[in-house]
Amino acid sequence: MSRALRSSVGSRAAGLILGFAADRVLGDPRRFHPVAGFGQAAAKLERPLYADSRAAGTAYVAVLVGSTVAVGAVAERLTRNRPIANTLVTAAATWSVLGGRSLEREADVMGRLLEDKDVPAARTRLSHLCSRDATDLDADELARATVESVAENTSDATVAPLVWGGLLGVPGLLGYRAANTLDAMVGYKSARYRNFGWAAARFDDLVNLVPARVCAALTGVTSGRPAQVWRVWQRDAKKHPSPNAGPVEAAFAGALDLRLGGTNTYDDEVEDRGTLGDGLAPTVTDVRRTAVLARRVSYAAAATAAILALRPRRRAARPGTRAPRTRLPGGSSGESR
Repeated sequence: MSRALRSSVGSRAAGLILGFAADRVLGDPRRFHPVAGFGQAAAKLERPLYADSRAAGTAYVAVLVGSTVAVGAVAERLTRNRPIANTLVTAAATWSVLGGRSLEREADVMGRLLEDKDVPAARTRLSHLCSRDATDLDADELARATVESVAENTSDATVAPLVWGGLLGVPGLLGYRAANTLDAMVGYKSARYRNFGWAAARFDDLVNLVPARVCAALTGVTSGRPAQVWRVWQRDAKKHPSPNAGPVEAAFAGALDLRLGGTNTYDDEVEDRGTLGDGLAPTVTDVRRTAVLARRVSYAAAATAAILALRPRRRAARPGTRAPRTRLPGGSSGESR
């Protein structure tokens, strides 16, 4: 590996760790959040592009995700031979797309409200974590909603962007967050978005296939209960309607020895999420336990991303140059004569 390529590899890993540290210390930027800015741009673009069709929704996703990836690719190219600049750009991108610290803060707020038996305030606050209808939820159901949301969002807010950042750098970080944000905006089954949001939902499923399973595996490792997590994951994940939330929530259920899942209401949709795990249903005390586990998984994900970033990568051969010969056993050349 050339010296320049080694520097690029090292700067990506360093940037991911610095960005992760910034999220742990600072949380989300209070003002001028890039993800919020992307969401505003997406909302403006929706108006001229909207039509009740999958084709229109596919074009919408392609334009927004494609342009975001292009911005990331330009940033990588401009800093390719400047390790310090590349580290800082990667760190800024990582910080802007991660949401692990803010997720834990929301779990802490829900935990305090439920411990204080302030159920009305907890019902209102739940909207910061998920879109579940909380109108008639009691304290234990609010605790279950919080545990499940923290589990699922640990993958979406931390593990997935770090995995894509480790694999693809800044384009991976920004592209993933763009896809995930569009899914949150238009990827649900309301009358307006059933067709238009189809592409956003399917693309988000695709980009989360590997990260969700990485999250489930890290949950087993960091909980110290890998066998239990694996058993519940393999047995129960398929009961969940989401191909990616299923493994993550099942893994958390196994790690925490809880029983998750059940019937949830989202606006006019009622969804049966099956039963995940063998333990008791979550109570108020399990909210903080879930936040602790999510933190451990996040640290393990940062280490995993750094390892992915440090993997050897080959530089593409320049046009007009010949690839080096590969010697076959016995000393003959791999080239045809």
